[in-house]
Amino acid sequence: MSSEVMSRLRPFHIVDVFTDTKYAGNQLAVVRNAADFPEEDLQRFAREMNFSETTFIMVNEADVAGQSDIPFKVRIFTPRTELPFAGHPTLGTAFVIQQYIIRRLVSKVILDLKVGPIEVTPEYDGDKIKLLWMKQNEPKFSKSTFRSESVAKALGLEKSDIETSFPIQEISTGVPFIIVPLKSMRALKKSRPIADRFSIVVQKTKAKAILIFAKGSHGTKSTLSVRMFSPPLGVIEDPATGSANGCLAAYLSHNRYLGSDVVDIAVDQGYEMGRPSTLLLKTTPDGKNTNVQVGGQVVPVAEGTVV
Repeated sequence: MSSEVMSRLRPFHIVDVFTDTKYAGNQLAVVRNAADFPEEDLQRFAREMNFSETTFIMVNEADVAGQSDIPFKVRIFTPRTELPFAGHPTLGTAFVIQQYIIRRLVSKVILDLKVGPIEVTPEYDGDKIKLLWMKQNEPKFSKSTFRSESVAKALGLEKSDIETSFPIQEISTGVPFIIVPLKSMRALKKSRPIADRFSIVVQKTKAKAILIFAKGSHGTKSTLSVRMFSPPLGVIEDPATGSANGCLAAYLSHNRYLGSDVVDIAVDQGYEMGRPSTLLLKTTPDGKNTNVQVGGQVVPVAEGTVV
């Protein structure tokens, strides 16, 4: 390999997020030293990886050696578009920054995303990260209204599968999602996005993704199970969605779905895709803010270099 090519090599990592086991959870590719990564290649590389998201740490590591309290600029791409924020890329990238760039125990890692700075707090077992928490932006509730029948058709369901005791709401903690309560795990498992019907539901909303949820688990101790669909973003279904689950946490708190505005639960996702995932949701309302947090584990899978 020529010295010219060697000089362009950038490290990259593949990690699985919201799981304690390799080859489960949500896959993420993280490219380091990407400050001079060609702009026209960012989207192309994300499409080449074809994961739900790929991130680029837009710093020259030689310039930040020994620093830990600075915001690390990060850009996030799906196979089709750039996102201002996403959950599992935030946790997975923070893991890579702590493990491979900072390389020492720190109380927080700050990601400078397009929605602004997002703080990630690691919990350690010795010198290894056992869990990461991200504090999401305060939720914004849209005034959009939704017809249960239309939403049901978009999800391949019957109107009777929708839980009408609680609203269908569009919520954002950085990226908007439509949150849909279902009556049963049976409805959750049989759901599938119907492309033309899905497009009708999201054509007039900022949200281009739908998260559905129901009480129950896949044989775990989780309180709820969820699925997330976003064909318009090139993600038919996502195995673990931190941003959407942050919106779900805000929904549960705002509507007192579990009988309180305080949320502290585990959620199952990804089982229908063969990528079982566990997400931890917390809210600690203080009268002014909801204080949404989403937590999970990260497992390294592979590493290499990008030419």
